Amino acid sequence: MPFSGKLCYNKEKGIYTCAACKQELFSSDEKFESGTGWPSFYEVISSGNVQLLKDDSHFMHRIEVVCSNCGSHLGHVFEDGSTSTGKRYCINSLSLDFKKKGEKE
Repeated sequence: MPFSGKLCYNKEKGIYTCAACKQELFSSDEKFESGTGWPSFYEVISSGNVQLLKDDSHFMHRIEVVCSNCGSHLGHVFEDGSTSTGKRYCINSLSLDFKKKGEKE
């Protein structure tokens, strides 16, 4: 449900990881408030850490974002971001965990 995820309003510095396998996905430095109710990022930590797949479900044309390590669905990426990359990775808060900067594994 939008605007209700545990990490939607998180402002702490750190790394967002895959909730299923703990692979690093996004840095808090690339998170921005998109107004969509989902954690949004304009860049991934490493392009090899996610896969982008064509998603034509629900009569829409979107690009699905999945974890490249375990295949978990993370969300979608859109080309309408108001940032330097023009991208908005709209990620489901339930698919993420957060590791605070300086926190041990």
